Amino acid sequence: MFLKKIETPRSVTLPDGSVLTPADLPPADTRRWVASRKMKVVLAVRHGLLSLSDALERYALSSEEFEEWCRAVDRDGERGLKVTRRNR
Repeated sequence: MFLKKIETPRSVTLPDGSVLTPADLPPADTRRWVASRKMKVVLAVRHGLLSLSDALERYALSSEEFEEWCRAVDRDGERGLKVTRRNR
């Protein structure tokens, strides 16, 4: 079995004891961003599974959008990443 050498870890253990691997990340062509997918990307970057530049490129995100996701997680956890329709 041949393993390709990569600079990032093959998996990371999160503070809650769960393990996050590249297979757990959303596909690169994701168009519908639900809170759980956003959370996985934020956790992957914060814990070194994916570099910020790789995440921005892979998911076609702006740094401002990703920073907003991080602020929402810091403020309200995964609930902060939910987008709801505003009443007019």
